Amino acid sequence: MHRIFTTSFASVYPLYVTKVERKGRTNEELDEVIEWLTGFDDAQLKQHIDEHTTFEDFFAEADLNPNASLITGVVCGMRVEQIEDPLMQKIRYLDKLVDELARGKAIEKILRSA
Repeated sequence: MHRIFTTSFASVYPLYVTKVERKGRTNEELDEVIEWLTGFDDAQLKQHIDEHTTFEDFFAEADLNPNASLITGVVCGMRVEQIEDPLMQKIRYLDKLVDELARGKAIEKILRSA
């Protein structure tokens, strides 16, 4: 098992916020992207942050967007569409969306539709 699985989402979330805000994006845009991927609403996302839910439990409770499989590209030197571990793939999907947001990609393109 990878160490990130037992890391709390709340401990990584501020790093996501810092990354996107440093590039001129907003916390609200970050939340929109996370909620699109996970199916959580604002209250559920806040609850996971407040309760320090692990990534494993965070994604276990998520209702992954059916278009998540359209997320492609490289994160940490690996193609996200080729990652075999389902949990690691979901975590890398999230990383990829945060990277795209920070790079200035339009929200409409980040929130993929078939």
